[in-house]
Amino acid sequence: MVTTILSPCGILGYGFPLSSLKTAMEQDPDAIVVDAGSTDAGPHKLGAGTAIVSRMAAKKDLTCLMEAARSHCIPLLIGSAGGSGARKHTLWTLEIIREIAGEMAWKPKTAVIWADIPKEAVWEANCRGQLIKMSPNVPDITQETLDETNGVVAQMGAEPIMDVLREGPDIVVCGRAYDPAPFAAVGILRGHDPALCYHLGKILECGTLCAEPGTAKDVMLGRLDDDGFEVWAADPERKCTPVSVAAHTFYEKEHPFLLRGPGILLDLQECSYTQVSEGRVRVTGSRISSVDYTIKLEGARRVAYRTFVLAGIRDPLLIAQLDEVEKAVVSSVQAYYEDIPKESYTIRFVHYGLDGVMGELERDRTLPHEIGLMFEVIADTQEKADAICATTRSAYLHHGYPGRKSTAGNLAFPFAPSDISFGPVYVFSVYHLMCVSDPKAFFPVTWETW
Repeated sequence: MVTTILSPCGILGYGFPLSSLKTAMEQDPDAIVVDAGSTDAGPHKLGAGTAIVSRMAAKKDLTCLMEAARSHCIPLLIGSAGGSGARKHTLWTLEIIREIAGEMAWKPKTAVIWADIPKEAVWEANCRGQLIKMSPNVPDITQETLDETNGVVAQMGAEPIMDVLREGPDIVVCGRAYDPAPFAAVGILRGHDPALCYHLGKILECGTLCAEPGTAKDVMLGRLDDDGFEVWAADPERKCTPVSVAAHTFYEKEHPFLLRGPGILLDLQECSYTQVSEGRVRVTGSRISSVDYTIKLEGARRVAYRTFVLAGIRDPLLIAQLDEVEKAVVSSVQAYYEDIPKESYTIRFVHYGLDGVMGELERDRTLPHEIGLMFEVIADTQEKADAICATTRSAYLHHGYPGRKSTAGNLAFPFAPSDISFGPVYVFSVYHLMCVSDPKAFFPVTWETW
């Protein structure tokens, strides 16, 4: 048995060349699978209920993929719909699919696997000691923080997806899913080694990021057989090498060769990566073992509001004494708003060109000739954040410092107005593993009616 899976891009809506999709479809894939989600950018999208990509971009990609799947009579699987995979994100994706299907005069057999977890179930698991923090920095769950959480999703494994695939759908829309799971489900259902299927899914879910030159915006192919799999990019200008594929195997992992997922522990220590032809790599040696079945829970709650300013600094005298000036600016703002508790807001300065990326960990403290300054105010209301940010900006703009030769502004602003009201700030209030006895219990399935 040989199974070929097409991955169009790293995230649905990132885009891909139509020429690459055409080339890939000529190689007769058995399924198109695309990941649509991530928590890389933090909890905001989940908390705010917004998508990672624009509706226009999602529709553009989905139109091409639905047409390709229909013309070749193969299923299209979407993981972590809408970016975060909650009900709101999944409904957003379904609305786009319905719109496209209407334009195509097509009524695809569409399954939806929901990933929203009732808060009551989370609280009961917490009380029974069945939740495991993803890291020591994750806060404890309390009834108050859970009540304030906008919703909780769980990353499904391959099992509920396999059940749906047995029904012969045209389209499968998954709520939040473990990234490799939709890819793995296709291969496992067709009789391939689950270790190979999950490993291939780990590579394919980012598109051609494992090729050289790498990008998440191009089409990747993977082919499973009895004792391994091969990967290659649809665009011949992108080459997979043993190093590029092995390097991507290490991507986003806490351990060099162990990868944990729902009910699995993937061991890649004995893997071999072999160049079988130009741009094409064969992988063997993936191993898997069963472990206690846990699903990762994600939930976000609003904790504050943000306003920020972007500006440039060119005066070497000011650059040489940033810390002193900023301490004075903060002191003047706090004195002006002495009626507002200091603990109800924070002021943070970031200096791009000096330590904007590494912060306190930056070792090279060589002063640059100019700095991109970003400062933000986080407060418990948007009105307060706006007001304190405006005062901080004006104080910084006109602050007199030793050696200053002009009374003009200290900051150069690229935009007017300079102050940007960002809106709510979210944190992960749930970021835990939950032990479950049934891998499908929390992932109900519905079928679209047209």
